[in-house]
Amino acid sequence: MVRCFLIHTVCPVTALSAGESRVLYSRVFGPDEGVLSGKHEELTAEERRLLQKERVAVVARQVRSAVSLSREASGRLLVETVPGEEALALQDADSGVVRLRAGDPFSEEMSALWLGVQGLGFTLVCEPHENLLLAEGTLRNLTRHCLDHLHMLGQGSEVLLRSGRVDVLLSRLLPHGQLLFLNHRFAQSLEKEVAAYVAK
Repeated sequence: MVRCFLIHTVCPVTALSAGESRVLYSRVFGPDEGVLSGKHEELTAEERRLLQKERVAVVARQVRSAVSLSREASGRLLVETVPGEEALALQDADSGVVRLRAGDPFSEEMSALWLGVQGLGFTLVCEPHENLLLAEGTLRNLTRHCLDHLHMLGQGSEVLLRSGRVDVLLSRLLPHGQLLFLNHRFAQSLEKEVAAYVAK
């Protein structure tokens, strides 16, 4: 099962310090692990929400660091693409996996798959037994839809204003955090459904 999906910055943003990453969108799947374990029973709903927000921020910082290292190691220059060249940007995206140790930030070990597309990072946090090849395909598919239909690479693009559309994409492509095995016909019908929704 996928624990969470997030979109965050992976390049320096003027309002942030050099090592920080701003979470633009996050969606956590499944029940709150602290409530299940009884570990955070005494916390209020607001305190649990803040704890969850901090966990997501920790993942974003670790992925941002991994993207920076990957880009430095490759030596490639980051070339800004213009709106309409989203497919090219996705093709040139950096990708990788970060192993999240137990307790940092989740109670058990997790895998964070990431794609760095220009200044944006798209990350799926999966349970350790999850099929990472399937998760990578799902992440690429989600990222492609976000870039194609929501035009996230353009100047002044506001991911926060499009969170409802990202929610709809997740409900179709990653229902309740479950990875889907898609045959060609089902994938085509999903494509048409998503295209019809975002055309509204």
